[in-house]
Amino acid sequence: MGDNPFGFGPADRDKDRDRDDDRKGPADGPQDPFGLGNLPGMPPGGIPGMPGMPGGPGGFDVSQLGQMLTQLGQMLSQAQSSGDGGPVNYDLAAQLARQRLAATTSSLTGAQRAAVSDAVKLAELWLDPVTDFPAGATETKAWSATEWVTASMPTWKRLCDPVARRMSGAWVEAMPEEVRSAAGPMLAMLGQMGGLAFGSQLGNGLAQLGAEVLASTEIGIPLGPDRVAALLPENIEKFTKDLDRPASEVMIFLAAREAAHHRLFAHVPWLTERLLGAVEAYAHGIQIDTSRIEELTRGIDPANPAAIEEAMQSGLFEPQTTPEQQAALARLETLLALIEGWVDAVVADAVGERLPGAGALRETLRRRRASGGPAEQTFATVVGLELRPRRLRAASELWRLLGEQRGTAGRDALWAHPDLVPTADDLDDPAAFVARKEIGDPMAELEKLAGQEAPEDPEDPRPKG
Repeated sequence: MGDNPFGFGPADRDKDRDRDDDRKGPADGPQDPFGLGNLPGMPPGGIPGMPGMPGGPGGFDVSQLGQMLTQLGQMLSQAQSSGDGGPVNYDLAAQLARQRLAATTSSLTGAQRAAVSDAVKLAELWLDPVTDFPAGATETKAWSATEWVTASMPTWKRLCDPVARRMSGAWVEAMPEEVRSAAGPMLAMLGQMGGLAFGSQLGNGLAQLGAEVLASTEIGIPLGPDRVAALLPENIEKFTKDLDRPASEVMIFLAAREAAHHRLFAHVPWLTERLLGAVEAYAHGIQIDTSRIEELTRGIDPANPAAIEEAMQSGLFEPQTTPEQQAALARLETLLALIEGWVDAVVADAVGERLPGAGALRETLRRRRASGGPAEQTFATVVGLELRPRRLRAASELWRLLGEQRGTAGRDALWAHPDLVPTADDLDDPAAFVARKEIGDPMAELEKLAGQEAPEDPEDPRPKG
């Protein structure tokens, strides 16, 4: 996907190539850099006459200025009526995603819904003997792509808000004080415009993901309501066409993964908040190089739309990667690898001897997750970071060894507290982690740590005892 909202560029961006592209001028660049042509009711390519849009020399057609202002007013009116004042217009995102998906999806049949329900019930029975966590889902749903958009939007809001809000704030902070004072009410209008643009890009990303996602937990975080196991049978049917396996076998395997995810998240209460906290920590570390903005903007002629567009395409407003962001991203990737590795190992135990194609399906899903499938690509587009468990195989091997050495209860007990789960260093040598004596009784180790007295601080003025 080529869209990169919130000012983010692709992870493999080639800076030298960007500079070459900038020198080519706006005629060779993207025709709709703001994504406005994707908004409902807008002409293809965006508003005529805006920088980089078709309509005249230099991309600006004075004769269409009135039309541009009228359309701009309509957009801002829509933002005020449908948005909640946040950094992303989620109403617009949901509307756009559902509109795009409506043409390619249909209402689910009773047979499709029954197949999902039966697959989850069977998967839960197979999972019972191989994990200490009881069933986590209390309801099973078969979703169409448009139903997935509606059900997942509250979670997308939690995931997108921290980054989008921080990006919006960072732009304002980067402005010199005299510019902020002069801008006045224009800042509010720019915020509404940003909310529309972000909402448009989020809607496009969700439309693409909605056409491919297989289950509510595919990105490693339950996107739907709590304790609702959900599969998308239409997408699973498309996914199955590329596999040499019976459709029922694929459905049961995916149902086992969905049910295993819900068992873990339902019975490890700190897990969801820890994941979202890592996203928030990443967002908090966003910084914009104000000196570079000042340097580049000094050479921009405000009367030349082509110069303004060239500056925007040069990465002017892209955030700088900070050590804090790198640390948050490392924590996020490690935790995702541990989640996916646990699910991979548990599902392998549950279905390995029951489904002839389990090994091939397991490898297919591993590659889809580890190499950045549709879910990871969309998340990277709409949030600005990747949810990719790069060390999935090492994590799966670690949980497998723990199960063999310490049994199901000993393996699953490590999820009792975030301080007990393996670290990134432990994934370097799973066998060494499993052999450590300290994790022989996880709960006893926690009690031991809790019972230790804190060392006295010689500079603490408070009386001892």
